Amino acid sequence: MESHTTLIAAFLGLIEGLTEFIPVSSTGHLLLAGHFLGFESAGKTFEVVIQLGAVLALLTIYFGKLWQVFRDAPHDPAARRFILSVLVAFLPAVFIGVLAHDFIKNVLFETPRLIAVMLVLGGVVLLFVDKIAPKARHDDATEFPVKMSIYIGFIQCLAMIPGVSRSGATIVGALMLGASKRAAAEFSFFLSLPTMAGAFAYDIFKNRDVLDAGAVNEIAVGLICAFVSAVLVVKWLLGFVSRHGYALFGWWRIIVGTVAFVALSLGY
Repeated sequence: MESHTTLIAAFLGLIEGLTEFIPVSSTGHLLLAGHFLGFESAGKTFEVVIQLGAVLALLTIYFGKLWQVFRDAPHDPAARRFILSVLVAFLPAVFIGVLAHDFIKNVLFETPRLIAVMLVLGGVVLLFVDKIAPKARHDDATEFPVKMSIYIGFIQCLAMIPGVSRSGATIVGALMLGASKRAAAEFSFFLSLPTMAGAFAYDIFKNRDVLDAGAVNEIAVGLICAFVSAVLVVKWLLGFVSRHGYALFGWWRIIVGTVAFVALSLGY
């Protein structure tokens, strides 16, 4: 039984890493997969905490660039503006996430049909925006205006509804505000670092009393698998969206959401 649970945790970790940085909703995929596999984590902590694996993957890939930014910040206004842009984009999620944490975890996370519907609706939005987004005015994710970053931060809060997708919300917001497809994805990467790290820390604190040795083992397995798969996705994604856009992910969301909704309606 324990080995079975470990295999499920590893599978869910792979799903997390493969879907965290593409606009398909990693949380939605995890919750639906967990539902159909009969996987229950204490306080739904597993689904949030294994995101740390994806965060570490991103830090590994972008360490040199981020180190250069922080090293230059004391004497480089552009570096300071980039840091400020990410921080102000992160703040709305802090306030709304803390205020709505219990509702999100206890109500929204427990509503598989809502997740399926949001996957489909988000897919339609992504297909639409991929076609009608205004001409790109911002090609460098490190040079977004602070005001634009604030707007993206508020749009990111929509992703607190599971199935919406954090990366999807931020990418759609950035595209509609004039970012290129590559820059929109890269800014979503940078914004994910404080957002996901904050969610990890707060969720561990809130659920510290319900985590046992078994839960810690599941989280460790899932986190490692998420790290490995996320490294592969991040290295591939920027080149793909630069050439092909986001339509593939929109269709994927619609297919997965539709199949899940039909299965749930049939009682699975």
